[in-house]
Amino acid sequence: MEISQIIPHIEALIFASDKALSSEEINELINNALGFIENRATLEQTEAAINGIREKYATEFYAFELKQSGGGWQFLTKPEFHKTVALLNGDKFLKRLSAAAMETLAIIAYKQPITKSEIESIRGVNCDYAVQKLLEKDLVIITGRNEDAVGKPLLYATSKSFMDYFGINNSSELPQISELLMEELVKATVIGSVNNENTTDVASEVVSELISVEPVDHAENLQDEKQILEENTDPVTDTDRASHENDQILD
Repeated sequence: MEISQIIPHIEALIFASDKALSSEEINELINNALGFIENRATLEQTEAAINGIREKYATEFYAFELKQSGGGWQFLTKPEFHKTVALLNGDKFLKRLSAAAMETLAIIAYKQPITKSEIESIRGVNCDYAVQKLLEKDLVIITGRNEDAVGKPLLYATSKSFMDYFGINNSSELPQISELLMEELVKATVIGSVNNENTTDVASEVVSELISVEPVDHAENLQDEKQILEENTDPVTDTDRASHENDQILD
């Protein structure tokens, strides 16, 4: 089976599908569509064809690319055209999750499968509304019940839409908590270093200014002040004293 024969069919399948298609699904669909019996396309051939398509659309001549996301292959707009596409679907792109929903989603993503009571014990608040919103947006699904817990509560996990939205194929591709903490630590260290450098520069300028000022002779200043007072003070004569004494007697 020539790979060139199945490439256009694979492109058509991925383009027309409303969900991500895995390599196995594409291989089965190709064989069913073309009716291969004796000369069936192998999974290796299908994957080789997919890689050829991916390299083709990775060039700068196309605004979209073939990416493995959400558990399968799909055509996605390249990041540099996201703002352009947002003009067409503005309302859709402007929708944001609340802080409570984001916290709940993060807990489910890293602790799945997890019950609602376990989520609430981590957040410390009721999460009924947040979980309901995540279910409505198809970011979270119910995977079953915890048979070992009292009341057999429902178990929640992330959906394929979640993986598709974040561009991952499974939960193991989520960033590790330790990596996120290290990034925050590095940012804090860099900011602290910059602040220290700025502080050092300012301190150096202040010290330089202080050094450039000539030393003050306090003794000379006191002598000058004494001389000024003497010059501005009228001398007291004997006549003035006698006049002042007579004024006191009259009083």
